[in-house]
Amino acid sequence: MLDSNQRIDGFEPTIVGYFCNWCTYAAADVAGSSRLQYPHNIRPIRVMCSGSVDPLYILRALFSGADAVLVSGCRPGDCHYVSGNYKERRRMVVLKTIMDTLGLESDRIWLRWIAASDVPKFAATMNEVTEEVKKLGPNPIGRAWSV
Repeated sequence: MLDSNQRIDGFEPTIVGYFCNWCTYAAADVAGSSRLQYPHNIRPIRVMCSGSVDPLYILRALFSGADAVLVSGCRPGDCHYVSGNYKERRRMVVLKTIMDTLGLESDRIWLRWIAASDVPKFAATMNEVTEEVKKLGPNPIGRAWSV
């Protein structure tokens, strides 16, 4: 993590977003159609359910140079596949614990619940994630492994 006086000027993070087809991706689609302003840093990947996002996909994105990964899906209890988001929540807790144990920055992994009707929340979340990742600076894992 960078100190406030070490901030890299002009750094624009690359954030991989795994978005549930039924909720978050739909909110992203409406946000784009409505011309809501949010950063262009997110690289969306549509998945059928947030529960289908294996932790290896997240690690692969980080090792490939992404500065952060956002997994987002239906609110708990509203999953179109019954319990997919609960499954993903458990996986994320385990992955963050493993990353902390290894001394890696688990702050680069985000999990958010955004329903299809939460269009303003989608834009606000994209802004929040981008700003927080800018504070962290470039991903040291990606730089070390991409060489």
